[in-house]
Amino acid sequence: MFTRIRSDIQTILDRDPAARNTWEALTCYPGLHALVLHRRAHWAWTHGFKWLGRFVSHIGRFLTGIEIHPGAVIGQRVFFDHAMGVVVGETAEIGDGCTIYQGVTLGGTSLYKGTKRHPTLGKNVVVSAGAKIMGGFTVGDNAKVGANAVVIKPVPEGATAVGIPARIIMPKTVDASGDAAMVSHFSAYGITNDDDPVSLAMKGLIDATAGQDKQIALLWQAIGKLQANPGATNCVPIDAALSQCFEAEKITLIVGK
Repeated sequence: MFTRIRSDIQTILDRDPAARNTWEALTCYPGLHALVLHRRAHWAWTHGFKWLGRFVSHIGRFLTGIEIHPGAVIGQRVFFDHAMGVVVGETAEIGDGCTIYQGVTLGGTSLYKGTKRHPTLGKNVVVSAGAKIMGGFTVGDNAKVGANAVVIKPVPEGATAVGIPARIIMPKTVDASGDAAMVSHFSAYGITNDDDPVSLAMKGLIDATAGQDKQIALLWQAIGKLQANPGATNCVPIDAALSQCFEAEKITLIVGK
């Protein structure tokens, strides 16, 4: 028991720069208190003392503001940072090394008892503030869920889920086998340097529009040069600095004769 608590305290010191020492982490972090109480509630739940498990869970909710159903399975080195308003459902599973911030819900979308209704988080998953993960699917190892995201489908390993409903951003680095390389370093609040897919699409549209405007300007220049020199070849130099030209034959193939 004490070894587990020491591990929890070290996890707090490693992931929260505001934690100054062991005593502060032990006495002032409700996420740690919620974990300790959950372990007692989970033991009671799994040994047939269902009401006692729910009552201990209720006490933990009252004292910490974190509601964890006694049936939920939580791994080692899990950190509930701030965590006011966190709700963890009965069949939820949280893997080793996960970090969960305030306002997170690991909820279910099914009313059938005895089924897997709540999500499973892999190892080292970061779930940012206000995120909602709804359903009995899996969020892969080292994945990140952005603030206020609503996740309703599985998230692959190493990916980032952002938006409502959540869109998946795959990691950019790929190994020789074609699988995305996993990044094991901790990312506070699930912040990623990768852009939202919608943002990337908008940037692509803007770049395409700018490119079309440039091509139109080049076409006008080419037409002017063709009018001035009717005997010019199919490829007429337009901008020597950019080494670009108007290719009449290629344009003809595109638009048709």
